[in-house]
Amino acid sequence: MNFLSHYYFDRSTTNCYHILGTVMPDLLKNADKTIIIHPEKLQHQSPEINSIITGWQKHLEVDRYFHSSSFFTTRSHQLKNLLVLAIEGSPVKPFFLGHIALELVLDNLLIITHKVSVDGFYVHLGSCDTQIIDEFLTFSGVKDTSVFARFYEKFKSSRYLETYTDTQQIAYALKRICMRVWTDPFTSEQEGKMNWVLAAYRDGLQDDFMDIFEEIERKLNP
Repeated sequence: MNFLSHYYFDRSTTNCYHILGTVMPDLLKNADKTIIIHPEKLQHQSPEINSIITGWQKHLEVDRYFHSSSFFTTRSHQLKNLLVLAIEGSPVKPFFLGHIALELVLDNLLIITHKVSVDGFYVHLGSCDTQIIDEFLTFSGVKDTSVFARFYEKFKSSRYLETYTDTQQIAYALKRICMRVWTDPFTSEQEGKMNWVLAAYRDGLQDDFMDIFEEIERKLNP
């Protein structure tokens, strides 16, 4: 799941460090994919750092339930098949694209149906003390925390998740993600076709997309 989908499960939480923890695995992956840590196995004397760790654990749990669900298997496969036609000739792997596209569409739906507040999400991130974040990273085994610090400030200031209200921006976000692996993933024509596919698929998913969130919530709170 993507940032806002993870935030959904703790949208009523007042602890900004826990919220940060629920998206920290993805933030780190975006900042530097070579950083691999496992803080879910650790415990710290600081309650703030432990809150980040608890949030990290929640992230892993939510992703495990999501990726093992029939919703994910079925919907990502459907989206992959639709996108294959739109990106014919592209070097991008269709399964990868279907997976990521579904997660971005879910974030879009949470925003346009007012299930989450993007501003509220950014308020939480902005409330976290950067020194605490740096201590968490150091404690978890990150040698150079400056790379993440620069990325994190840019992530907060750009507020690019607000653009997810527009399916055209989802297509653009997909392109940016794919550019980490492929230099020229899509042509302008392919992007246009992707946007059409994503908009149509989003509209068809709107009536029952909450099924997966309700399913995961039942598993988180049996």
